[in-house]
Amino acid sequence: MANEVIKAIQTRRAVFQASFTKEEVNKEDILTILEAANAAPTHKRTQPWRFVIYRQEGLQRLGAELSRIYKTVTPAEKYLEKTEVSMGEKATLSNVAIALIVNYTGELPEWEELAATSCAIENMWLAAHSIGLGGYWASPGLINHLGGFLNLEENQKCIGIFYLGHHQAEAREPIRTPIGDKIRWEE
Repeated sequence: MANEVIKAIQTRRAVFQASFTKEEVNKEDILTILEAANAAPTHKRTQPWRFVIYRQEGLQRLGAELSRIYKTVTPAEKYLEKTEVSMGEKATLSNVAIALIVNYTGELPEWEELAATSCAIENMWLAAHSIGLGGYWASPGLINHLGGFLNLEENQKCIGIFYLGHHQAEAREPIRTPIGDKIRWEE
């Protein structure tokens, strides 16, 4: 039997809003997930990850802002009202939405801060999975316009939104090509 960490890594999957239930995610579970994120590796201990958590009425505000941004930045010839509506609904069909932010410190190359934040997000995802919650990391182009809404500082950037909730999704097998196709041994 594989150890629990490897098992969680191998069975974690994206779970989307269509599988979410109405059951509320409690603050304790959110904090457990974010504590796992906070344990990510970080060069020079910069800990560049930041999170803004939206629940309840906050989800309504986030959804309205995503719809507003879509309508504002989409050229008229590409604009679709149903897309505007769906952008807002994605937030409101979740139990929790967490804005994922990199806080670039200037002490390290930006790619290292982004990599550390990505590690924090994977820890968060694994922790959510391990306590029976589902979710996924969305990165629509609209996130590039969320800076003012999120009150980001000049050195910060939103790299996505993690949608989270209790779910009824069935476990499914991974779709991965063999690791042997992705490595080369030099002995």
